[in-house]
Amino acid sequence: MSRSTRNPARVFAALGDETRLALVIRLSAGEPLSISRLTEGSRLTRQSVTKHLRVLENAGMVRCAHSGRESLFELNPRPIAQVREYLDRVSKQWDKALSRLKSFVENEV
Repeated sequence: MSRSTRNPARVFAALGDETRLALVIRLSAGEPLSISRLTEGSRLTRQSVTKHLRVLENAGMVRCAHSGRESLFELNPRPIAQVREYLDRVSKQWDKALSRLKSFVENEV
């Protein structure tokens, strides 16, 4: 069981920042990218991008591989899928609770 399954709040917290969401979108193309490539076209510094990548890495959403002197980052989609499964379970629980409430209210009338 991964960290994100045990604690989905880590993934939610990591995704709760616009910069990190933008990085996830850039990495979702499937190609590992360097910090230099991830900063292209943005006003972010390499240090800022590195900080955000570390948050995503700590949530298990990003992996870092070294290629020579360069660090390449790639998206690990599994924590997002696990959080989606978690949200599906919560949604089903709410659907059942609302169904019970509806039944109760209709039977009281």
